[in-house]
Amino acid sequence: MLFLCTNFIMLRLLSNIILKNMGWKIIGRSEFPDKCIIIAAPHTSNWDFIIARCYGYVVDLSVNYLAKKELFIPFIGFILKINGAIPVDRISANNLVNTIALKFKQNKRFILGLSPEGTRSRVEKWKTGFYYMAIKSEVPILFLKIDYNIKEIGVFNEFYPTGDFEKDMMFIQNEFSSFAGKIPENYNSIIF
Repeated sequence: MLFLCTNFIMLRLLSNIILKNMGWKIIGRSEFPDKCIIIAAPHTSNWDFIIARCYGYVVDLSVNYLAKKELFIPFIGFILKINGAIPVDRISANNLVNTIALKFKQNKRFILGLSPEGTRSRVEKWKTGFYYMAIKSEVPILFLKIDYNIKEIGVFNEFYPTGDFEKDMMFIQNEFSSFAGKIPENYNSIIF
């Protein structure tokens, strides 16, 4: 137990140093619901994961996230799983919304972090599975920005979906419209 505690303290300290040396500022809340979905944007670079992971260590936020199953090879898969990754088969037809809703139901604390863009490349519109997961699981959606223009990262809003898809998507789209990714031309805040 002491080893895990010492490890966490070291990761938190190292993450603080990394973010400060890179000029990043943490904004927003430092307490989170036991169950929620956090959507992060923009996602245009591999650096987003590193910065977000450092943010998680600094604010003591343990998040599960989805990763393509091809990454789960020996050793790397083990590291991913202890870091919160959930393998997903992106080729076969699976009911990911129901699978995630079950995880929310089975766990006292479950926080899922997603990047609705789904890739670092420019997309025509966001994937909306996060919305259906939140509705089915009856959990809030927290908005996390990774804004490279002003080097700010943090949760800036908490939203409870109403079930009015179009209205809710327009609200979310407007909330994320002014941020810049590391590769600005790869960010499209259009949801639908």
